Amino acid sequence: MTSMAADSKRKPPLTGKRSPRPPLEPPAPPSAPFLRFYHSEALRKKTLSVLNTLERAPDATRHRDALANIVVELTNSGLDHFFIGPLELAKPGFMVEQSAKLGLQGVRQVMAPVIRQIVGRMNGPQLLSVCGSIRQFMV
Repeated sequence: MTSMAADSKRKPPLTGKRSPRPPLEPPAPPSAPFLRFYHSEALRKKTLSVLNTLERAPDATRHRDALANIVVELTNSGLDHFFIGPLELAKPGFMVEQSAKLGLQGVRQVMAPVIRQIVGRMNGPQLLSVCGSIRQFMV
């Protein structure tokens, strides 16, 4: 049997109608070391809602802004968890903490528009790839 004939047996014929996309299955946990952070239950619910909406949408590009906003929120939450939280636990003093928070605020002000611009230019498969990556991070 030729490979073309084998491929035609595996793929359903095109009918002109799009079938709904199945939800993406998260891959098995990686065997390499990794870091994760905890975020609020509200942010988790919001994230899952955006991911589900985008993954099931006939046109994923209509949800670019919502995905970009979630990426920004998750990034901010991660910065707080990985940097501000440990810094506060170390108790370096008021001035050091305030300097760090001010510096991170500047990072956030630069980073958020960049994230929104990049996600805002993505096509459907790229947006779905971002959703898949976020799902991989959500254990």
